[in-house]
Amino acid sequence: MTARNSGPTVRRRRLGAELRRLREAAGVDVEQVREVLRCSASKVSRLENGRIPVRTRDVADLLRLYGVTDADHREALLGLARESRRHGWWQAYQDVVPAWFEVYIGLEADASSISVYEPQLVHGLLQTADYARAVMRASNPEAPDDEIERRVALRLDRQSRLRGGSPPRLWVILDEAVLRRPVGGAAAMRAQLEWVAKTSELPNVTVQVLPFAAGAHAGMGSTFSVLGFADETDHDVVYIEKGAGSLYLERPSEIRRYRVRLDHLMASALGPADSVALISAVSEELR
Repeated sequence: MTARNSGPTVRRRRLGAELRRLREAAGVDVEQVREVLRCSASKVSRLENGRIPVRTRDVADLLRLYGVTDADHREALLGLARESRRHGWWQAYQDVVPAWFEVYIGLEADASSISVYEPQLVHGLLQTADYARAVMRASNPEAPDDEIERRVALRLDRQSRLRGGSPPRLWVILDEAVLRRPVGGAAAMRAQLEWVAKTSELPNVTVQVLPFAAGAHAGMGSTFSVLGFADETDHDVVYIEKGAGSLYLERPSEIRRYRVRLDHLMASALGPADSVALISAVSEELR
């Protein structure tokens, strides 16, 4: 088992998955792990799901408990533990990144594909500074201006990967309501729609609009993202943002269900060319 080129969040997932596999193969239950690490059962779950960094000492204790004696295997896992504690680029924004969102940023940074359904807002990876600022001010009315600006800077930094080396494949389905809601005023909204249309010209970006005429559809009542990874050992993740928190789904059956929902949404939405035409038409209405 070798450490691949990736960020700390994905390395934590790989380490957690392997530790779970070893525990189950050794017939060790969570209570035994809890006693060895002197922690709660919920912490064991977060460790095995890759949600938290793990100390090398704890990994060494677990490998001993699981009867792992192969020197190369042990060193590979201890190396993953060390690397998983590295700081990602987003740590520079730790003053404005809530813990529940840090995991998502780490996953997004390493994803090779990001597929999204957004019924209310332009997706963060497509937002302009003015649009993002208006969204953040509306959702955080009492936040000081410098905090809002830090949040905007983080959002724009996330977008830089779309135009960098080895960019992810981004596929965004926007409900028509997103185009019709003038966030930040007419001028800011017009610039936002023009930016979405321009960004959709990138070879790795596809934008579709789900028109009102589609009626009932597979995405009703939810916003979700499906993140895929280039390495086959890193399974897909469904991310659902919920108020001041988030939900991550990783079971194969859950991934399949949301992949099917995406397929139905893509089929119900306008094609990419017609979607850009509608986006441009709505933009012109704001002049």
